[in-house]
Amino acid sequence: MPGSLTISHHEASVAMEHIDAKRLATMLEELAYLLEIPGPNRINDAQLAALCEGRAPDRAELVHWSRELATELKGRL
Repeated sequence: MPGSLTISHHEASVAMEHIDAKRLATMLEELAYLLEIPGPNRINDAQLAALCEGRAPDRAELVHWSRELATELKGRL
């Protein structure tokens, strides 16, 4: 099967290889960090808008979502 992630609209479960889940959790934690920090390394408003895919940008909500998902993934590893 190509790739390690399977998502279907017809099935409730999602399968992901352990190493990919670990990497995704780390990336989500970094995303939350880069959204929160002040200064030049912070994700700017234009980048935030792109991450929100046309929805009204909500930095705090995306930080919360990223951290919660990272925690959930790590809890399943």
